[in-house]
Amino acid sequence: MSAAVVIFYALSACILGAGLLSVTSTRIFRSAIWLLFSLMGVAGLYFWMDVEFIAAVQIIVYVGGIVVLIIFSIFLTQQSGSKMAKPPLKRQMAAILAVVFGCALTYRTIRQYGFSAGGGKFDLDVARIGTELLNGYALPFEVVSILLLAAMIGCIVIAMKTKPNN
Repeated sequence: MSAAVVIFYALSACILGAGLLSVTSTRIFRSAIWLLFSLMGVAGLYFWMDVEFIAAVQIIVYVGGIVVLIIFSIFLTQQSGSKMAKPPLKRQMAAILAVVFGCALTYRTIRQYGFSAGGGKFDLDVARIGTELLNGYALPFEVVSILLLAAMIGCIVIAMKTKPNN
């Protein structure tokens, strides 16, 4: 195996392992930290593919913005350090079934369409990327920003709840 293949598998293991720990952790703050590591692994994968601009955007927007917003929202709640309840067995079985179904569907899609590694190079022109963003791709980013604003307002409302008088 070449060094590039080893690096790819190491980054993939980091992304998948941190993602799995993010989903299965019983402490919400630790879940956010594992999400941070998973997103950093994705940025590493972009760097490995020589797409530095997208990797920088990944770090700035997702790691520097989204994860910090999630951690800030966690600390605004009154139960930021408490342990989350274990999900019921029915929900765990449904999650396992969803994972198995997703893997089977992915495998079927890869077999059906015969995906293979492309030999082409990425177009790394930042001016062209900016032009494409202005020609119709900016709307999803605006929708996500409104969604994050609504989530932050909801978190503040939850954090401002008054404690019941005893």
